Amino acid sequence: MSKVQLSNVIKTYPNGAEAVRGVDMEIQSGEFIVFVGPSGCGKSTLLRMIAGLEKITDGQIHIDDGLINDVSPADRDVAMVFQNYALYPHMTVRGNMSYGLKNRGMPKSEIDKKVTDAAEMLRIGDFLDRQPNQLSGGQRQRVAMGRAIVREPKVFLFDEPLSNLDAKLRVQMRIEIKRLQRRMNVTSIYVTHDQTEAMTLADRLAVINDGKIEQMGAPIDLYNNPETLFVASFIGSPQVNLLPVTFDGQHLVNGNLKLAGFSDLPNSKELVLGIRPDELSLDDNGQFPLRVDIVEQHGSDNLIYGGILGATDDGVEEMEFCFKTSQDMLPDLDSTLTLGFNAERAMVFDKTTGDRLR
Repeated sequence: MSKVQLSNVIKTYPNGAEAVRGVDMEIQSGEFIVFVGPSGCGKSTLLRMIAGLEKITDGQIHIDDGLINDVSPADRDVAMVFQNYALYPHMTVRGNMSYGLKNRGMPKSEIDKKVTDAAEMLRIGDFLDRQPNQLSGGQRQRVAMGRAIVREPKVFLFDEPLSNLDAKLRVQMRIEIKRLQRRMNVTSIYVTHDQTEAMTLADRLAVINDGKIEQMGAPIDLYNNPETLFVASFIGSPQVNLLPVTFDGQHLVNGNLKLAGFSDLPNSKELVLGIRPDELSLDDNGQFPLRVDIVEQHGSDNLIYGGILGATDDGVEEMEFCFKTSQDMLPDLDSTLTLGFNAERAMVFDKTTGDRLR
């Protein structure tokens, strides 16, 4: 097991574009860390700098006590699993998995044992003599993982490894990756834009936005206690309901909506109220009249999407809200539900800075 430490890591390209802007992070031995964020936020660049595939502009990266800034990728003792599998098409599964070990000059008997053990662990033992074009997408991804496992690296790096798989297979592989990481207890860093993957895999999440870490912590902590508007809106499925508001000293106000239960907020600033869909409830005295537009049935629960009239920068218009409820609630389309919420569980953000105020 190995610790990874990043100190003020920066990546600036020759055209002046800043992909990573001063990242500090300490990853403990055996931890499973997930970098999550939208496309172009810098998460894959950060991973590639740890792997040595991208040169850092400034800062330091350590694995254990060793500075690896100028260490070649082959000598960093990390193994990377890519989105596109990166298998040699002319080699068998056995050949792909053993290739790196042969290059190290490892004895054949030891190579055979490592490949066989990894193949059995990944349930691809029957495919060792097949070529990649004879395998399904999920089997090829297992081979790519097996090639990394046999190296017994200090750190596993995963760059969106499940993006090419269908939805059902992604769930299966997600479970297998987590199970393998727990069994092997290897420090692992995983990149994804899929927040469901991030929430289910991570010991800790690093939410990355515009080259910086917005917040880092346990998935449930980031869901319940986001520090910024970006984290609140990115983490959680379905997405948090957001409503532009101001504070009049007693209420949060949006047009004709006046929401009680708030205090100690700035009067002069534009604010944003955030309410999770599962924090809304049917309430005859509620503040939100929701016109039902779509009902999605998910088995154990339903998601009801609709609009509430509110004031926006463009005037009074209907804003989309989502209400998560039980499977037996199936309102008619275009009917109106009256919803309430618990003000103590609601979040308020500064619209300009994105910082959470309460």
